[in-house]
Amino acid sequence: MSKVVICGAGFLGTNIARAITSAPTGSPPRRIQISSRHPEKAHSILAATAQKELLLPPISLDVTKPESLLPAFKDTSVIVSLVGLLAGTPEQFNKIQWKGAENVAKAANEVGAKLIHISAIGADVKSTIPYMRTKGLAEQSIASICHDSIIIRPSLVFGPDDDFFNRFSRLARYLPVLPVFSGGLSRFQPVYVGDIAKAVELLSRGDENTKHMFTCKVVEAGGPEVFTFKEMMKLVLKYNKRTRPIISLPLSVGLLQAALMEKLPPNMFTVTKDQLQQLSMDNIVSDSMPLNHITLQQLFKDASLGPLTSVHDILPSYL
Repeated sequence: MSKVVICGAGFLGTNIARAITSAPTGSPPRRIQISSRHPEKAHSILAATAQKELLLPPISLDVTKPESLLPAFKDTSVIVSLVGLLAGTPEQFNKIQWKGAENVAKAANEVGAKLIHISAIGADVKSTIPYMRTKGLAEQSIASICHDSIIIRPSLVFGPDDDFFNRFSRLARYLPVLPVFSGGLSRFQPVYVGDIAKAVELLSRGDENTKHMFTCKVVEAGGPEVFTFKEMMKLVLKYNKRTRPIISLPLSVGLLQAALMEKLPPNMFTVTKDQLQQLSMDNIVSDSMPLNHITLQQLFKDASLGPLTSVHDILPSYL
């Protein structure tokens, strides 16, 4: 039975592990190992539902310390790399999101494991935003190290326990209004966490047909619908059954507020300047696919996985 290491123990990693341990009948069984700095919580969540023989003991690692990776990756067939940060200093983004992901790729190459790396739509080595720039640099490093890697670039990922819709739903409880910036016109293509997990389950099977179709691909993972930021705030209010005015503020006002909030301990109101700039930019699948890029919708079609999941099918269950 092959071994799959989930390198990252958060919202997405837990859902991917759950999808693999409950794979459809006829799929090859795989043993799952959760590895991160503190993998115990995610492992205990999975242990409540996963078949015991499919869940290996968790192993701690630190992606900034290459010597910790090889022992964790021993005898591994597939590594799913979820190395990343939502917020941090430029130095932290370089150390973790770029060089940490590079360390994982080098270790995967050394043990002969297939690498599936989770990046982000908008990854760009030329970006002035550290998050986007280091996502792009990590992709560049991975492509040069693991020549058969697969990279998945999600848009905004939603589902129970997500950080976006849940956060704004909580804010709507406490704020008299929901703010958007510059009209809230930036576009997003929310993708269901279960659909990302389903894709990774497929890609981790290791069968020749899957390898032939998807090896070396970059998967731009958007959901079936595109919404503006303002429309997503309307979705929050629709499904949490609250009534709040949605007001537009100049981006400069938001950046000033973010600069102040960055100096305080993190809380539900915290947003960084870089995060605000990201929210003011489109985050959707490219109109024209570059060479070796495919959409998640195309992957689902080619692999007969069914339709992508709409926010309207999932948000009412948890907001």
